[in-house]
Amino acid sequence: MRERIEELADEYLDSAVILLSELIAIPSVMGEPSEGMPFGENCAEAVKFVQRELSEGFVVHNFDNYVVTAQFDDREPEVGVLCHLDVVPVTGQKWESSPFEADIRDGRIYGRGAIDDKGPAAAVITAMRIVKELGIPLKRNMRLILGSNEENGSADLDYYLTKEKFPPMLFTPDAEFPLISAEKGMVRYSFSLPADIRIEGGSVVNAVPERAEAIVPVCDLSEEFAKYPDIIFSVENIDDNTMRITAEGVGAHASTPEQGKNALTALLGAVSPVSRMAKVVSRVFPYGETDGASLDIKCSDPKSGDLTCVLSIADTEGDTTSFMCDIRFPLDKRSDEIVAKLNCCLHGHDVFRSEPHEADEDSELVRTLLEVYEDITGEKGECLAIGGGTYVHDTESGVAFGPEWPGVEYNMHGANESIGIDELRRDIILYTETIIRLCC
Repeated sequence: MRERIEELADEYLDSAVILLSELIAIPSVMGEPSEGMPFGENCAEAVKFVQRELSEGFVVHNFDNYVVTAQFDDREPEVGVLCHLDVVPVTGQKWESSPFEADIRDGRIYGRGAIDDKGPAAAVITAMRIVKELGIPLKRNMRLILGSNEENGSADLDYYLTKEKFPPMLFTPDAEFPLISAEKGMVRYSFSLPADIRIEGGSVVNAVPERAEAIVPVCDLSEEFAKYPDIIFSVENIDDNTMRITAEGVGAHASTPEQGKNALTALLGAVSPVSRMAKVVSRVFPYGETDGASLDIKCSDPKSGDLTCVLSIADTEGDTTSFMCDIRFPLDKRSDEIVAKLNCCLHGHDVFRSEPHEADEDSELVRTLLEVYEDITGEKGECLAIGGGTYVHDTESGVAFGPEWPGVEYNMHGANESIGIDELRRDIILYTETIIRLCC
């Protein structure tokens, strides 16, 4: 059977690449809602595209352009796979190619959503087609659930759950291998200060900002710039009295801020000599600090590790600058504890909070997924805890299974996001095997 699955994966690989390319071409960043388009025109188009793509061969249902589902037959599904079609913005990122046009080079597919979550969606769709071609009798039915608002709060799933329920065994290819059974809690926090300079940085709250700029009085800040050798600063005089400073760093997902170079916190530190506001913020969000120590929220537990904290957005309007930060806290803490300490330091308010998620590591689902991983890779399968909030975070017992392979750089949420064609092929094989073992 394995040889036949691999043969079919090779036969279907080109069509999977085309499918992923077509999905990347839909710029499904959340937009203004309107009738029939709850998260904007492009997110709705992504849902309708997949509906058309799967209408031949599967039982498909569109839940008012919030979610589209596909399953093998009309039976109640016992297995569910959850993917999202929406993506984060590309504002402020320096791409080497158009982010919404698949660029295939050096064995990789570059484009927004390539790994999060359009690539794995294409892999699971292809796996379902292979299972169908194999003609294996399925004792259990499976439902693929494709949503369109994961990056902005998962209101798509809230709507879906007013119509349907999740299958009892549920996983999402929205993280990494071997398997994610536990996820840190999350707080997104906003605060504002009187603006004595103009500063802008970041475009999404769940990413380390790779670019920021400030407009300040003309002055020499070269000694300050030298304190941040990882950041590229450039200066442009606007007129005789003001200048624009641009800082360029390295983006990263907010759950792994140590992998990035925060352009916003570096810029705040650099302009502190000419801005009281920047000095105040830089004191509690110093460049290079990712554990929240200066906010007195530093903590850790043995399973999920250290708390992470990212100042991710600054936006000046009129005489006020608004800031947002993203915090991921360990399994043994609760959001009330974190927010109480933030309120003491920042006097702002939380705009979103989510408690930690932990699934049963001895369930049939987890045991089966780890067996598939070990059989396909020859590597030891184990349950991991992460700081990222996956698409199953608010479900009762869901887990995350792939698509990121250990040791590979994907640039999720950053510029030049990509997936390897060989990795896509391996995902197809693995998810095909997974569906067969869970459903047969």
